[in-house]
Amino acid sequence: MKLASLAVLAVFRLCASAQAQDAPDSAVPTPLAVSKSAQLLTGDTWRDGGHLFRLYGVQSCLRGTSAEEPNGNKIDCGNTSLAHLAALFDSAAVTCQPIGYALDEAVFVVCGAQLNGETIDVGTALIATGYAFAATTAKGKAVNENYLVAEINAKMKRAGLWSTTFRHPVKLLLNKRSERQQ
Repeated sequence: MKLASLAVLAVFRLCASAQAQDAPDSAVPTPLAVSKSAQLLTGDTWRDGGHLFRLYGVQSCLRGTSAEEPNGNKIDCGNTSLAHLAALFDSAAVTCQPIGYALDEAVFVVCGAQLNGETIDVGTALIATGYAFAATTAKGKAVNENYLVAEINAKMKRAGLWSTTFRHPVKLLLNKRSERQQ
């Protein structure tokens, strides 16, 4: 089991490195704890200690997009994703492992949260509860297949945002990218 975990981690790092660009001049310590003073920007991105961090393989709902609850109330989908990331960061000690850099020089990270004596993957927790989604490549392929499974399960259970009507953020981003290429 341990060997399989190391193999998965090695493949994960290799994939992240293949999609990442060269690191900026300011080095980021590894691994790193998310401070309680981190500035949350979206449901998958935050600023901490002068660095911009983004959960690798996770796509939060986009801020400014709406979701409609079954009772007809409209909520900001992105703010809902953000609130759940904030709740997780507030209730647990979160440590992240940097794995690469995004084009905007955000540090891609994979994070674990200590809850009830167990370590949980932050991306899986957000996606499985229905408040984030599996990020995809430009061609629509899931960056992390485990996150896609968690998303499908959350959708089937109508967990979190899946109990509302909303426009899927990955589809919105892929459509926006497609429009720019035309």
